[in-house]
Amino acid sequence: MKFGINTLLWGATFGATDFHHLPRIKEAGFDGVEIPIFDPATCPSVDIGRELRRVALECTAVSIMPPGVSLGSSDAELRSKGQRHVMACMRCAADMGASLLSGPLYSPVGYFTGRRRTPDEWKWAVESWQKLAETVVDARLEIGLEPLNRFETYFLNTVGDAAAFCDEVGHPAIGLLVDTFHANIEEKAIGEALRIAAPHLKHLHTCENDRGIPGSGHVAWAEFFAAIHEVGYDRWLTIESFGFSLGQLSAAASIWRDMAPTPDAIAFEGVKFLRRASDR
Repeated sequence: MKFGINTLLWGATFGATDFHHLPRIKEAGFDGVEIPIFDPATCPSVDIGRELRRVALECTAVSIMPPGVSLGSSDAELRSKGQRHVMACMRCAADMGASLLSGPLYSPVGYFTGRRRTPDEWKWAVESWQKLAETVVDARLEIGLEPLNRFETYFLNTVGDAAAFCDEVGHPAIGLLVDTFHANIEEKAIGEALRIAAPHLKHLHTCENDRGIPGSGHVAWAEFFAAIHEVGYDRWLTIESFGFSLGQLSAAASIWRDMAPTPDAIAFEGVKFLRRASDR
């Protein structure tokens, strides 16, 4: 198992002014970091990759769809624009040496139509990812598509839906990211959700129910770890949380209070819990 921390804990972007975090992250027992790529045009991916190699940390990457575009849009130009965004994110991820790009890469977070997802939207999003598969292979990446809770998207909420989506895309490099924060809201049982995800499972976000320190809340951790051992998952366990006073980022993640004594505590206390809990 590898242990990661998403750098959104310290800011919405990551670059040279943030590199001072990396030695502390390494010393705390993390194997790598997860880097957000929200604007590929401004992401210093080559510099990030060089610094990660210097500090001897691995990385994964995460992104979202920008406002106004969707891989399931009825507008072919908006679908095409969304595909170009994902391809640019994949190039950035490859440049920094990431092995995986994940996130809700289908529809913008917080976008709702006021109705359920339609069969056409599903079909268009599947076709979009089938078109993107060649770029995934060329970038030597894997993809972890992330279902989000009902308050953040209407498109994919459950692991079962997301697994069915991957079945239809039908490419071995395009699979699932399961986040325990979202699963804690939407799944009947985290163990069963992980068993459903297993054929497509590429990545895990190990987050507490309030996005505080993992192990401090009511996520069913014993069931979670029993299930990942059962299905033979041996990839990343990555903590994803958000700073408490980061302006638009904190607002977008609905962080209205301090989730722990400090943001650092979420990472550095959280990884201790995850290492203990994952040790069979």
